[in-house]
Amino acid sequence: MGDIVNFRRARKAQARRKDEEQAQENRVRFGLSKAERQFAEKAKSLAERRLEGHRLEAEIKPESGDSK
Repeated sequence: MGDIVNFRRARKAQARRKDEEQAQENRVRFGLSKAERQFAEKAKSLAERRLEGHRLEAEIKPESGDSK
């Protein structure tokens, strides 16, 4: 036969695991200092500008007015 499971304990253990996973995600997301966040933002901006600078054709945007 299977093991006897106390549902109350199982629910609490599951909730603890879920809370710990969320805490780990938050540590990664919000665990940087202000200087590290600024450095990461500047590096991302530089990478986006470099990528945009290598485009072969400019993106054509449609006119947003009525054509009369």
